[in-house]
Amino acid sequence: MAFDGLFTTAIVHELSVLEEGRISRIHQPNVHEVVFTIRSNRKNYRLLTSIHPSYSRIHFTEEAITNPPEPPMFCMVLRKNLEGGFITSVKQHETDRIIIISIRAKNEIGDDIERKLYIEIMGRHSNLILVDPEREMIIDSLKHLPPSVNSYRTVLPGRPYIPAPPQDKINPFTVPEEQFLTILPSIETGRDFVRIFSGFSPINGEELLYRLQNAKDEALYDLFKSFLASFNTDHVHPNIAEKAGRTVFSAAALTHAEKEFAEFDTPSALLDKFYFERAKRERVKSQAADLERWLNNEIAKLKAKMKKLEREKKSAGRLDTYQLYGELLTASSHAIERGVTEATVDNYYEQGTQITIPLNPQKTAIENAQHYFSRYSKAKNALIAIAEQLEIAKEDIDYFEILKQQVLQASPDDIAEIREELNDLGYMRARGRNKRKKSKKPKPETYHSSTGIQISVGKNNKQNDYLTFRMAARSHIWLHTKDMPGSHVVIHSDSPDEETLIEAAILAAYFSKGRDSSSVPVDYTEVRQVKKPNGAKPGFVIYFEQKTLFVTPEEDTVRKLFRNPK
Repeated sequence: MAFDGLFTTAIVHELSVLEEGRISRIHQPNVHEVVFTIRSNRKNYRLLTSIHPSYSRIHFTEEAITNPPEPPMFCMVLRKNLEGGFITSVKQHETDRIIIISIRAKNEIGDDIERKLYIEIMGRHSNLILVDPEREMIIDSLKHLPPSVNSYRTVLPGRPYIPAPPQDKINPFTVPEEQFLTILPSIETGRDFVRIFSGFSPINGEELLYRLQNAKDEALYDLFKSFLASFNTDHVHPNIAEKAGRTVFSAAALTHAEKEFAEFDTPSALLDKFYFERAKRERVKSQAADLERWLNNEIAKLKAKMKKLEREKKSAGRLDTYQLYGELLTASSHAIERGVTEATVDNYYEQGTQITIPLNPQKTAIENAQHYFSRYSKAKNALIAIAEQLEIAKEDIDYFEILKQQVLQASPDDIAEIREELNDLGYMRARGRNKRKKSKKPKPETYHSSTGIQISVGKNNKQNDYLTFRMAARSHIWLHTKDMPGSHVVIHSDSPDEETLIEAAILAAYFSKGRDSSSVPVDYTEVRQVKKPNGAKPGFVIYFEQKTLFVTPEEDTVRKLFRNPK
């Protein structure tokens, strides 16, 4: 990855369109992210800022992010200070990964106020800090840092804002030609640029070194300045590439990389693509960690139970031996005296053979025979019960495996419905305030095909049942991956075109266990051919008259279908 100072320069250039824009809405979806809706030049922009330790970034986004029912305290502070305000400037602090957004707003009594929003993109040290520039005082921050955590700078409301410690490096944008040419002979690897110049990451250092080493007639200093300028113009080349087995990105063309995966129009489009699924999984993971742990524990317990039942089944499988002992002892009882510990009798089921039967010396031959018949009866009943328990355990494992798959691909709203489903079935107790909440109507996710036909996707079992048996018309087309857990998908059309059918199949494959596979088989049929067996768990169906398509799931296609207009 390469969200370095140079990439920050490219982002700031892109964000300059926000200057004189009005902040209309502010949302905080989770502890790491804040989304600003800004109206500028008669267009709405959604600016995402994230201080996630692994995915810290700032960029425009087109992705929908679910917001909590109640805004967090920091969000309320931002709204109080910034909503309705106008952005006067978007600047980068030197070549650091620090962006400063200056805002002109009004306080509660209508007086003009100035505010600065510092977005510090520094990995696990990232932060979003609201500052009163008149007093250089921190109003609040997304992450608080008391003196016990950071001795250099305290980040708490009411404390002075202290910039991040400066780097003792050369600013590449201001280095004179003579100094650059003096330094150049000492640069042997891309990391030497990181060591000497501020703003560089190894990937951009390697790219610059590759260009310098392969320069022909162009002066080296001019090539150096041209490379830097490419981050601060409208002619950036945002791209994702592969280098030494790693996926990397840059706002400049990575000509030294082995393979370029994709090009983008803007740095924001690149970041939206690069972080889309990663960030989504992180949001869900923070809300579903206990649920995922619970499902894994339940599956482990059920598998242990099945092993125990298999051992009991093997033991009970001797019931034929108990029946044989009883019959042979009954037939030979006249020849067996009380007090012996075993008896060798003729086995009339196999002519010419004998069998030795253990006996209780306190009992007669008939009493020993009755004992074996009793054990036979118990073993027979036990086998029936064990078979039933094994079937129930297997069904529960299959059910929990489906839920695990749904959790992996869920949104925060889907997680709440999965919890509700487990509570309704008596597997899990409802948590806290959720006990008193009235169940909401499930909302399957909506997509639109390239030809404008609506496609609905159930993201959990509640949504699957609602979509298939209540929302869809009987003549609509229903899709599901063949022989693997996945979402119910419905094309809301009686006769969809082939392109729509393929796109719906891609959705079915993407929201299934086959997401990372190729040529995933997807069955499709009319909704009227889908039935729910009596007593089946949520989401379980059988279907008939199906045909099968083979498709490869594509994340880009899924995102395009989600954004398609009606």
